[in-house]
Amino acid sequence: MPRIDDLEAFLAVVDGGGLTAAARHLRRSLQSVSRSLAALERSVGVELVRRTTRQSQPTEAGLAFYRRVRPALQEIADARLQAANRRAEPAGLLRISAPVLFAPPYIVPAVAAFMERYSQIEIELKLADRFVDLIAKDIDLAVRIGDLPDSPLKARRLGKLRRVVFGAPAYFARHGRPRRPDELTRHQCVVRTVDGNTDAWPFRVSGKRKTIRVSGRLRADNTAAVYAAVARGLGIGFTPLWQIRDLVDQGVVEPILVDFEPPPVPIHAVWPATKLPPAKVRLFTEFLASQFDTAGL
Repeated sequence: MPRIDDLEAFLAVVDGGGLTAAARHLRRSLQSVSRSLAALERSVGVELVRRTTRQSQPTEAGLAFYRRVRPALQEIADARLQAANRRAEPAGLLRISAPVLFAPPYIVPAVAAFMERYSQIEIELKLADRFVDLIAKDIDLAVRIGDLPDSPLKARRLGKLRRVVFGAPAYFARHGRPRRPDELTRHQCVVRTVDGNTDAWPFRVSGKRKTIRVSGRLRADNTAAVYAAVARGLGIGFTPLWQIRDLVDQGVVEPILVDFEPPPVPIHAVWPATKLPPAKVRLFTEFLASQFDTAGL
């Protein structure tokens, strides 16, 4: 049976286009790689790589062998790494990026519970609402809200966040309660003016997306101001539910039009695209997902 070292040398030769590149990649001598390739060819009984003075190309048999062997060796490498990760107690510094407002009520409690369970872990939170470059900022894991752009990052979906229309009981007592999204055009709506098009609120009506253009006498560029205004009965607002959870629980405001809510916004954990994440990243991601299962987001 071929040795793992010989198989790795063969893959490196094909990937690199020659023995010299393979030796450099594997940090082995040129003679060692050449001996491994020759030993592998003797073992399988066929020429796998056609060598010339300038380059090395896989033969037809070698290319077919390469396609079968590469996934198998990757599985072996993954199994080794996974076994090592599960054997070791997670330790060291874990750098986490998360949205500014989302982190205190949802990430910090999970961090506290995680650190209590794993005493060798240290955590540094780096809060930002923009999508930061994980490699450039030396971040191990980021929590991101919204659809993810195409990227080489690995991701795990943690949950989804409801977006709701909401108002104060005092407002509904004076002006009535809208029963359908299009009735919002006859109501005072408190619009946030930061992100553009925030006077166009999305809904799902009869299974289809529908946008309602709203207006009102009060507009604000700050979410806290919007929530305070809605709580005082100045109009109806639209926001992710998690941001007003305390106000809802206290009965200060209440969601409406719940049968017409737009599709929820996904929330993911993302990390640099190593084949398997380090133990501390994997364990915290699993822990965070379990916390979000019961968070009622």
